[in-house]
Amino acid sequence: MNRSIPKRESLTVELKSDQGPLPDSELVAAVVCLANTEGGDVYVGVENDGAVTGLHPKHRNVTGVVALIANRTSPSLSVRAELLEVSGLPVARIQVPKAESIVSTSDGLIQRRRLAADGTPFCAPFYPHEFAQRQSDLRRLDYSALPVVGAAADDLDPLERERLRQLVGRYGGDSALLVLSDGELDGALGFVTREGDRRVPTVAGLLTIGRESALRKHLPTHEVAIQDLSGTQVRLNEFTRRPLLAVFQHIYEQHFAARVVEDELQVGMFRVPVPNYDRRAFREGLVNALVHRDYARLGAVHVRWEADGLIISNPGGFVEG
Repeated sequence: MNRSIPKRESLTVELKSDQGPLPDSELVAAVVCLANTEGGDVYVGVENDGAVTGLHPKHRNVTGVVALIANRTSPSLSVRAELLEVSGLPVARIQVPKAESIVSTSDGLIQRRRLAADGTPFCAPFYPHEFAQRQSDLRRLDYSALPVVGAAADDLDPLERERLRQLVGRYGGDSALLVLSDGELDGALGFVTREGDRRVPTVAGLLTIGRESALRKHLPTHEVAIQDLSGTQVRLNEFTRRPLLAVFQHIYEQHFAARVVEDELQVGMFRVPVPNYDRRAFREGLVNALVHRDYARLGAVHVRWEADGLIISNPGGFVEG
């Protein structure tokens, strides 16, 4: 079958030379790498620059290639393979599905596809601390609902729970939450889970209304940095591990509000105030940075004022896909 093939690699396309021939271990590793990302196609018999050089005779039985991959992956990965003819030369196209769980080679190699800064794809190590994020992306795990090992119900702070109620009332949240008892509120919001007769805080519960000492002990990945930089001069460099609601309120009221300056523009008969920072945009950016960071990874959320603007950043990347 004559068919055009991609001329360059991408997040979902891998080109493999087979003149060596291609070692079985390298082929299986390439398949695992794609399966642990978004899936895609491996073209065997094509150089990295897109030049077609053809299949080695050992790989021309594509049924055998499919069986090889199934036998050399854990859990066993089912791929499809077809033999193509490109410029009179044979090429194997291996269609790799997106895996529904984390896949490794039979030798224990676990990798996934990533893009370098220049857009070049490569296979990066897949570290154990990233597994929870992957399972969450696949909707097989809700990381925020996991019980925190070693934590107890006393690690939840009644003052933070009251702060939550106040914020619900102030920002027009679900008023039904305001009439619930402490235990009912914690259960309704998934702040605790039961293990036998014990109520154990979840990741969400500890992050939202946990005591700062408990957060330092049980969730050391949670940290927020508030910085004010003017060139090389550091005016403020504050790090905190307060629970999320307290962090939000502290940054918004103590740091952001003090930096908002308004100018007035004359529009017809009216004078319109124009702030240097939009309050709603800042709230949205700060909430997203706190809620959508990767809490399985070390690193701080940064809220940084610089001479030419405000930067909010957090650990982790975009959700896959």
